[in-house]
Amino acid sequence: MRKMLYVAGREFTTTVMTRGFIVGMLLTPALLGLVIFIMPRMMTRAAPKIEGQVAILDPTGVVKDALSSYLSPEKFAERRAKTREEIERQAPAELRQRAPAGADAAMRQSVETALGEVPRLAVTELPPGTEIEQAKAPLKTPLPKQGGDPNARLVLVVVHRDAVVREAGKDSYGTYDLYERGKIDERLVDDIHSGLREAIVSARLKESGLNPADVRNLTTVKRPESLTVTAEGERTTNTALNMLLPAGFMLLLMMSVMTSGQYLLMTTVEEKSNRVVEVLLSAVSAMELMTGKIFGQMAVGLLVLALYAGLGLMALFSFASIGLLDPILIVYLVVFYFLAAFTYAAMMAAIGSAVNEMSEAQSLMMPAMMVVMVPWVLWLPISREPNALLAVVLSFVPPFSNFVMLLRMTSNSPPPFWQTSLSIAVGAAGVYAALWFAAKVFRVGLLMYGKPPTFGTLIRWARMS
Repeated sequence: MRKMLYVAGREFTTTVMTRGFIVGMLLTPALLGLVIFIMPRMMTRAAPKIEGQVAILDPTGVVKDALSSYLSPEKFAERRAKTREEIERQAPAELRQRAPAGADAAMRQSVETALGEVPRLAVTELPPGTEIEQAKAPLKTPLPKQGGDPNARLVLVVVHRDAVVREAGKDSYGTYDLYERGKIDERLVDDIHSGLREAIVSARLKESGLNPADVRNLTTVKRPESLTVTAEGERTTNTALNMLLPAGFMLLLMMSVMTSGQYLLMTTVEEKSNRVVEVLLSAVSAMELMTGKIFGQMAVGLLVLALYAGLGLMALFSFASIGLLDPILIVYLVVFYFLAAFTYAAMMAAIGSAVNEMSEAQSLMMPAMMVVMVPWVLWLPISREPNALLAVVLSFVPPFSNFVMLLRMTSNSPPPFWQTSLSIAVGAAGVYAALWFAAKVFRVGLLMYGKPPTFGTLIRWARMS
């Protein structure tokens, strides 16, 4: 036991102290953590003040007044209030109930700050016959660095003559051209497009003898909130969370398992090709060496899992969304990590002991890669239908069961407890089978040199030893 722990400690330290690991595995989470820390504070910075003129060349004579009303500060304030209400309505009930005191007011303040001050726009009509090139010239003059300029032209709109009344012999209406100043806020441009569309459509309806308000009521159906009904009760459906949560847990498990497995493969092949393994076998048994290497690299994968899971929790804390995560999922993540890591590491140890160079391992890695890639490819259908026949069957087929069951548990319809327990038991049985196979191959393969074996050869080694 002491020798095995010594091998595990050596495997862990020689992996995590390399420059590649420090840069690739520690620097990246540090940068992501910095972004997560800074982002909420960036969102509280006030948006730049918008003030200026929207010039319009309107031969129809009916678009300018409607556009001016749409872009008035009062209408902007009304639309901003609706946006705030929609954001608050879309916030999950779990977030509103479990958020810390003051988080609701802080979120509202963040939304207010992100939206910025209400724009102050003056819609000015250009005289008929104005040359377009002459009207575009003020768009080229620079704006003052501090604040807006009420006399600066921000946008030029040129309405076509047939935008409201079709020309004789034509089936379609005309439109408008919009010219904007460089580096203007895209949200402002979207508002102007929306105002022009509403103004032109309303003018066409009036020209056709229809009431725009009646037409709008006839063609508008308010979309209600959808509710998820479960045995525990009803809750507001959160589509984004239902898709992202399974993907996040799946990515955490896959990244940590593959990292530890790949390092185990590389160190085993390197030690064998350099004949270091012959020295190691003079001090420890093949079983102690393999077990120690697996435990050491599992500790590396656990470190990676802790780093990136910590980043995810930090992000939830930063955005006051920690209430969306059930803590029991973290426990199951660790459980399924150990099951998946043992299985994958055993396969990597067997492959590493059988080959002499990393290039020879490529042909043998396909079965090991399928363990991870099949659940990842099936992530979307499993997360959408977690209780379908495919998802249920794969939950009890090791080594896929470790990944599939975690996907099902993080979905909007988690499996019953007995299925989770049975899947863990099946996964443990799969771990035992993988370790048994790896131990047989490892014992024979470490001292075998020459032609790289096939997968069938590995099976014969396991049967012989």
